[in-house]
Amino acid sequence: MKRGVQIFLGVFFLVAGVMHFVADEAFAAIVPPVLPFPVLIVWLTGVMELVFAAGLLARRSLPLVGGLLGAYLLAVLPANVYMALAEIPLGETVLSPLALWVRVGLQFPLIALVLWCCGAWPFLVVSRSLRSR
Repeated sequence: MKRGVQIFLGVFFLVAGVMHFVADEAFAAIVPPVLPFPVLIVWLTGVMELVFAAGLLARRSLPLVGGLLGAYLLAVLPANVYMALAEIPLGETVLSPLALWVRVGLQFPLIALVLWCCGAWPFLVVSRSLRSR
């Protein structure tokens, strides 16, 4: 079952990463205005999502990939919150305010799913214990 989720997420992040280049202006619209160079940020995050997709699909260092992807998903959370606050459409699709906030809330189960399917829970526990030394 974990492998199926890894493949699903790998394909999801592959498509999402490609979309960062195909629809870069739509993604740039949700970059909080306090950040400079929104299109460059979109391209960099697109590359990151392609790397995460490769890691998920290749099954190399899954706990590390899962831990980094979980951290990445937390790092992009402000863009999703900004999108909900400013009621920015998802590309051509106008979502209700409720749908935008549900999208924000789904970020947390997605992070948990990534950590679970990659076996990253132990990676995070070990990382925390190493940092406390």
